[in-house]
Amino acid sequence: MNETLSFVQEAIVAKKQIHHVVVNAGKIVQMQKDLQLRESVNSSDIINADGQAVVWAAKFLNKPLKERVAGIDLMQNLVELSFQKNYKMYFLGAEESVVSKTVADYSEKFNSDIIAGYRNGYFTAEEEDQVIQDIVSSGAKILFVAITSPKKENFLYKYRKELQSANFIMGVGGSFDVIAGKTKRAPVWMQNIGLEWFYRFLQEPKRMWKRYLVGNSKFILLVLKEKLRTKK
Repeated sequence: MNETLSFVQEAIVAKKQIHHVVVNAGKIVQMQKDLQLRESVNSSDIINADGQAVVWAAKFLNKPLKERVAGIDLMQNLVELSFQKNYKMYFLGAEESVVSKTVADYSEKFNSDIIAGYRNGYFTAEEEDQVIQDIVSSGAKILFVAITSPKKENFLYKYRKELQSANFIMGVGGSFDVIAGKTKRAPVWMQNIGLEWFYRFLQEPKRMWKRYLVGNSKFILLVLKEKLRTKK
């Protein structure tokens, strides 16, 4: 986490761009067949392990990671950094009520000066150019995109050059929903033992069962296959 935050601050000072992405078990499974998503992820400047399962798998495969860096935790730290350093942020994604509540909460907790702008995540392909122009003209140094995968990864990869004025761009998934209070995050003890996905599943079982139960099973098989491959 500290390394990532340092990279972000260095990029802003140097007026360079970092394209950031996080991976979890489900996304890695999805990348096996979705070649566009795979390219978008692998072409990023920084890839953090958002899921605890990825950290465990890396250790199991003798490629240990230092720690899990959850997207929502990174976003929270970056908001605080922006307040300290007077950086401006743009919030893109989620429903209008959710993104506006997220911005309002951060404005109240810190101040409105750190908010460059915001927009909900419901726009057509024809509207993408205008969305990009709004972000660029806002003067934001940091861009958070709360849209589902693989749309957010592909969106950021596609427009990374047009967004050069934003020194740090990252997808944050459902983080706005948590900040706005629409969904609850798992208790810390569940996060630490890798059961944050199960807590989310309990909140929305009909929508999440396939993503987590089927996806996690496929991830375990991928890891086991890789272990056998490396042994050979």
